Amino acid sequence: QVQLVESGGGLVQAGGSLRLSCAASGRRASNYATGWFRQAEGKEREFVSAISWKGRDILYSDSVKGRFTISRDNAKNTAYLQMNSLKPEDSAVYVCAAAFIIDSLNRDDEYEYWGQGTQVTVSS
Repeated sequence: QVQLVESGGGLVQAGGSLRLSCAASGRRASNYATGWFRQAEGKEREFVSAISWKGRDILYSDSVKGRFTISRDNAKNTAYLQMNSLKPEDSAVYVCAAAFIIDSLNRDDEYEYWGQGTQVTVSS
């Protein structure tokens, strides 16, 4: 089992920055890919970014490419999502997920473990 806990969300003005963290714990907390997804109120969950265990494979959605940066520190079992130039349309609950075997980093149905999420609100 893997437990995931997100932190770092909050309220920020448009153009501002936030850094989200996803801390993993548990007996299997190793050799997993980490994905970030978000879900705005009244909308479906959407892929944001993902990174493989060794960091060789990184993927971003078109809507965040160039503004968000994903990274990880495996010694700390923590993944990060640095979000810059935030826009009101980035407001959502951001959730991280972990997958041990994955073909497509952007497919939520391939992730086995999910955190509870952290709220990000960007004011205009």
